[in-house]
Amino acid sequence: MSILREWFGPSKDEIWQQLAAEISADYVEGGFWKGSKVEASVHEWTITLDTYTVSTGKTHITYTRIRAPYINKDAFRFRIYRKGVFSGLGKMLGMQDVEIGFPEFDDTFIIQGNNEEKLRLLFQPLEIQQLIDAQPDINLEVKDDDGWLSTQFPEEVDQLVFNVVGVIKDVERLKWLYELFAELLQQLCRIGSAYERDPNVALK
Repeated sequence: MSILREWFGPSKDEIWQQLAAEISADYVEGGFWKGSKVEASVHEWTITLDTYTVSTGKTHITYTRIRAPYINKDAFRFRIYRKGVFSGLGKMLGMQDVEIGFPEFDDTFIIQGNNEEKLRLLFQPLEIQQLIDAQPDINLEVKDDDGWLSTQFPEEVDQLVFNVVGVIKDVERLKWLYELFAELLQQLCRIGSAYERDPNVALK
């Protein structure tokens, strides 16, 4: 055992390879310009885990990110994150905090979106609430497709995105995140806000 491994534990790549094996996903080894990633298929969707680094002058900040493109049926958007120091800032900028009717969940998270009824339906399942609450830090939202991985998706495609500071090397936490994405994508279909079909295929 190397001294570095003894001090810091298994590397990110070791953990992510273990994750890929446990959830029957593909581990894609990185190169000089791109880091490694894990890709899992859930029904017609592909959920991708990777990291990226932002340079802010002399400081470099690494983020863990999970993304899943899907066909957004009705332009429904939402964002959810834990209440904290910056919670009030979002409201000051005109963002509305919507309560979904579960007091403990509402007291813990800021939930924002463009359709209150669908927000309540999306987060109604107890399993989804538990998977979100299991994350010590969470920033989850629907965003425009940004052409990631040089993929040109049809116009109606958006992406479900999880993004936090740091590199996640906890296998159980990552497994819960993949499960959360799977549950949210299927719930989006149930409430009429997504199609269970390959986002690479344009609607006809």
